[in-house]
Amino acid sequence: MNMNLKEKIRVIDGFPKEGISFKDITTLLNDKDAYRHAVDLMVEDLKDKNVTAIAAPEARGFLFGSAVAYALGIRFIPVRKPGKLPGEVSDYSYDLEYGTDKLEVHKDAIQQGDRIAIVDDLLATGGTVNAVAKLVEKNGGEIAAMEFVIELTELGGREKNKNYYINTLVEYEV
Repeated sequence: MNMNLKEKIRVIDGFPKEGISFKDITTLLNDKDAYRHAVDLMVEDLKDKNVTAIAAPEARGFLFGSAVAYALGIRFIPVRKPGKLPGEVSDYSYDLEYGTDKLEVHKDAIQQGDRIAIVDDLLATGGTVNAVAKLVEKNGGEIAAMEFVIELTELGGREKNKNYYINTLVEYEV
């Protein structure tokens, strides 16, 4: 199937504030063929990379990451904000433009030598996915790939993560 996924993504100018052009994936998710196509493209890109698990940050990463893990027949690792996981966690703190943030994963979710693909909806500045990668590596995993539905090309996310393989399905200049 050949489908233009960019046509399936609604752009809303001025959301969540003036000057922002929001890329709304809910319209893609609401089109069963487009959603399947996006997942299938990621699966196709990952199928020969010996990936043992998919890690995805909340919340929109879950929408694609769990579907990709299911299609590949591998584990899914949710990466959450602090206080959301009930078991013993490993965390990673990272800098934001103003302040810091933290991500957590269950300590038993990543095994030494795991080859993990990170799946998320959007690559912008690359800070969140870089923090997920560092968290995976801190726990003995290796990053096999980073997969995104959308890349905002001018925000530097690819450059910040230049040591990792990155695949995006749709690109926007901002």
